[in-house]
Amino acid sequence: MKTSAFLYPWDVVGDPDAAARIAGLGVEQVTLASAYHSTRALTPRHPGRRIVTAEYAAVLYPPDAARWSGRALRPYEQSWVPGADPYAEAARALTDAGLQVHSWVVLAHNSRLGAEHPDTSVVNAYGDRYPWAPCIAQPAVRAYLVGLAAEAAVREGTLGTELESCGWYGFAHLHAHDKTAGVGLGEAAQYLMSLCFCPDCRSGYGEQGLDADELSASVRRALEPVWAGSATTGAGWAGVGGLLGAELADATLRWRRQVARTLQESSVAAVREAAGAGFQVLLHADPAVYRSGANVGVDARHILSVADGVVLPCTGGDAAREAVLGPFAGEAGVLAANFGVVSGMGGSPGTLARDAAHAASLGANQLRLYHAGLASGPDLEAVADALSRIGR
Repeated sequence: MKTSAFLYPWDVVGDPDAAARIAGLGVEQVTLASAYHSTRALTPRHPGRRIVTAEYAAVLYPPDAARWSGRALRPYEQSWVPGADPYAEAARALTDAGLQVHSWVVLAHNSRLGAEHPDTSVVNAYGDRYPWAPCIAQPAVRAYLVGLAAEAAVREGTLGTELESCGWYGFAHLHAHDKTAGVGLGEAAQYLMSLCFCPDCRSGYGEQGLDADELSASVRRALEPVWAGSATTGAGWAGVGGLLGAELADATLRWRRQVARTLQESSVAAVREAAGAGFQVLLHADPAVYRSGANVGVDARHILSVADGVVLPCTGGDAAREAVLGPFAGEAGVLAANFGVVSGMGGSPGTLARDAAHAASLGANQLRLYHAGLASGPDLEAVADALSRIGR
């Protein structure tokens, strides 16, 4: 089963042993970040550093000045990895070690964009802006994301791409010094807190026969029991209908699905136009269409008619994997099961062989390992042992 490990360019740049070490795990491919959100990352094996602080969402290559000339929304250049083109430098080292390289592109997740251009952000029913979440219904945002997808995906020496956050982002966010756990928000409340009420979305609700002011009031009323700690809802999409009412909930989802689908179609088309034939395009996805975040909610059949496949979150128990992979059963395309292999981040490298076999029995035909640069030495040893026992 073909396996790819996620890496950042800074895991490789400046470490002459990094590429060979990754190849020694038994993976055939690396999914290498070319456009990524802000983060603070450990580099436990790098000879020259231990912490990289990526202060804002940025591209890890020099962006094309001509492509972005005259545009208010444009990618930010990084300053925390030395060299003119860290992505290219890392990709060359990995290719020289016999590894295939695919790009890893994070799209609708960018706090600096929201801080500098606040009108581009998702606005919730209370009027609060989410600077980390660009509203993908806005034409300028969509044009920026489609352009970024094409540029960041198609880098020299890169054979394919994986697009993350190619859809709605919402309330959920691993924010610095987060203080949002005082009230437990289930999936239903998360969905309602992720609905956008910017001018473009308000118009979009109108296209669905909704009055945006009445809808926002309904959302606030539906959330009152949540803030009071007395909400009781069902699981999944039924829970959203239980809070907001099925008719209203369905209308909001129709708008959001339309926006997300067309963004995904446009982004994939732009990547293929830039890359030419043979360039693989995958999306990080979740089969629950109402979900937002890094793994965007999709309809299984539709997304596999658009992209070459999907990367699906499969860390967790058997039931969680069955829920994620089940809707894709019988569909053609790449179904990559994504497993966390960093024990300190909830991964389970010690059970990787068993978990991968279970995913394969559900239709997965590739593996993704998150994240080879962040994992400890013992975690990587467990990964190498598991891969030696998995048929490829």
